[in-house]
Amino acid sequence: MGLRSLAAELLPAALHGLQRSAPPAASKPPAEAASFQALADKLGYLAKADVKRVREAYKFADEAHLGQFRVDGHPYITHPIAVAGLVADWKLDVQAVMAALLHDTMEDQGVTKAALVEKFGAATAELVDGLTKLDKLQFGTREQGQAESFRKMLLAMARDMRVILVKLADRLHNMRTLHALGPERRERIARETLDIYAPIAHRLGLNQMYRELQELAFELLHPWRHAALAKALERARGTRRDIVERVRRDVERAFARHKMKVRISGREKTIFSIYNKMRDKHAAFAEVNDLFGFRIVVPTPSDCYVALGVLHQLYKPVPGRFKDYIAIPKVNGYQSLHTTLVSPLGTAVEFQIRTELMNAVADKGIAAHWLYKSNGDKTSAAADAQRLSAIWLQSLLDIQDETRDSAEFLEHVKIDLHPDAVYVFTPMNKILALPRGATPVDFAYAIHSDVGQSMVAAKVNGEPVPPRTELRSGDVVEIVTAPGAHPNPAWLALARTGRARSKIRHYLKNMAAEESRALGEKMLAQALRAEGLQLPAADPADAAASALWQQLTRWSGNRNRGELLTDIGLGRKIATIVAKRLARMMGERGIRPDPLTLTLGRYGSDEQLPAQSVVFVDGSEGASVQFAACCRPIPGDQIAGYLGRGEGLIVHTVDCPTGKRLFERDRERWMQVEWADELARAFETSLHVLVHDGKGVLAQVATAISAAEADITHLAMDPEPAAEDVELRVLVGVRDRVHLAEVLRALRRLPMVRRVSRYRSA
Repeated sequence: MGLRSLAAELLPAALHGLQRSAPPAASKPPAEAASFQALADKLGYLAKADVKRVREAYKFADEAHLGQFRVDGHPYITHPIAVAGLVADWKLDVQAVMAALLHDTMEDQGVTKAALVEKFGAATAELVDGLTKLDKLQFGTREQGQAESFRKMLLAMARDMRVILVKLADRLHNMRTLHALGPERRERIARETLDIYAPIAHRLGLNQMYRELQELAFELLHPWRHAALAKALERARGTRRDIVERVRRDVERAFARHKMKVRISGREKTIFSIYNKMRDKHAAFAEVNDLFGFRIVVPTPSDCYVALGVLHQLYKPVPGRFKDYIAIPKVNGYQSLHTTLVSPLGTAVEFQIRTELMNAVADKGIAAHWLYKSNGDKTSAAADAQRLSAIWLQSLLDIQDETRDSAEFLEHVKIDLHPDAVYVFTPMNKILALPRGATPVDFAYAIHSDVGQSMVAAKVNGEPVPPRTELRSGDVVEIVTAPGAHPNPAWLALARTGRARSKIRHYLKNMAAEESRALGEKMLAQALRAEGLQLPAADPADAAASALWQQLTRWSGNRNRGELLTDIGLGRKIATIVAKRLARMMGERGIRPDPLTLTLGRYGSDEQLPAQSVVFVDGSEGASVQFAACCRPIPGDQIAGYLGRGEGLIVHTVDCPTGKRLFERDRERWMQVEWADELARAFETSLHVLVHDGKGVLAQVATAISAAEADITHLAMDPEPAAEDVELRVLVGVRDRVHLAEVLRALRRLPMVRRVSRYRSA
């Protein structure tokens, strides 16, 4: 029985269940729900002076939200109290509890940060500010505003972990009370929770919150599926109660015989995880056999392994289902032994074995750091959870440094929130956790940015492998580097971690900017030469030249010299116009044109194009110079350059119809371009080859092109079937027009070729 058949079978019951569990009409809560006492009962771990400060924060928030109600009709102050209560359950410090009470005062009530600093201190005000969305700024779309607000929160979280803990408590209470909102807002918030906030809770080891957020989001997004599965799970509890009780009794007796002090508790798979397993494995509900399991809590880590031996003597273990997360913790600090055993009735039962501390860290994750810190117990598991979270937070800061676009930043963070992981080793036996599907590229950047930037090859378990190889748990990975190497743009498709992707993108953007800046400098120097002047030096020690550049950048609206040159290289500014302005500024400072430079600058200029010197191209210019796809110029063609707005220099042949139309419309953006004497690479051009269809035609055409020492970069043909003559469209790389002529002659010698010509779009 699959998901669809299960839903069909249980649909009437599901609908009935939904009707019974529908939220009651909004009603006013009892007065004590909005009072401080509900929170004060949880603050016994704080000093009396700190409780007094929390009370002051409550009074301030109560006054700020006075007259404000939630959508369900309850006074708004009930929400901050509930959030502060969740924070207090983690035993966070007084500043975090106050921030939980005040977290909506800046955003909703217009309270300033300065007012909070004055009344509650800078630390509390910083926490509240980190939790405040950027609603006061104007963004192009709601998604952009959300992404920027999320970016702000994560960066505040990287500075202070309490920000995200308060935010998660806020989101959990909102999810618990989300039924009062309209369907569209409910779905949007639930989807955001499932995509971002639940994975963050998992990444920080807050597994109890992670499961509840997932469950609430799933129920809101798919109420019928949730109700159907809940009904099926309720039935399973009844049918499997005897099995569960028998297994519990057997386990208790086994540990009693070994005189081991243990605490045994049952655990049940969540409805959302059952749904995921059914969907991923295309399984029926009856085929999910690990609905129930047991948790064994023992005093010490060594007792975990003794308990494992006791269980394996009691029941037979299922091969391949044992995991040791104590020796190798999960990326969020989770530690436990997992084993699956076959019960006397043939059903599989999972056991998790851990210490009390591991159990606390498993449920509360990074929050366990405060829990044990408040008890004066700096434990290794809590410290490990904090350390692993700090590593992830550092990766967020690295991504932030490389990524200026908020939507791109959010994309990278979502990638890093993927919970599945593989564990691989460095040659020095250090363990690294990477997302499932990670490649040697991700591994290189996880070691260090410099290793990723200079990677040239990789070895897995001593064998050379291509960069696209997916790593598996237990692999020993070695990265080979070289001083002059740099990232390959193709690595973007291979990288799985946000850190690697952001570093590669940052490098490629910088490389494009550097190429554009170099082209802009060349163009401005040549345009200024036509005015009889030399480009001022870029030496900061030259006060006169620095003042001249500052004056020019103020006139152009750029922040500095590099940005102005980049804009010229990208075609955002015209070199001739900037040069004329610079020449006027230099004239005002007494710098006169040099007759020799003037003669050289204007020598050989084309009357049809703007009066500036020739730009020479050799194919090594990178992204700053593009060769137009409409005419695909190759060396030997007469060419001209068009400065596209933000696209750099686009090279056309002088007889290109598209280029001619652009010239008539935007004459001042054209400039003289010529081929350099030494060329750096081959250039692509398009050929149309009409052939008589027959066996082996493609192979013969490809052989002829290869024999002429040209490369085929793309090949396509007419989709018409069973035609006698077929037209092939071939993109070939050639050195120049002479080389192209050799390729055409080689093709014309083939008996099946009817016609071959170079193609340019009309």
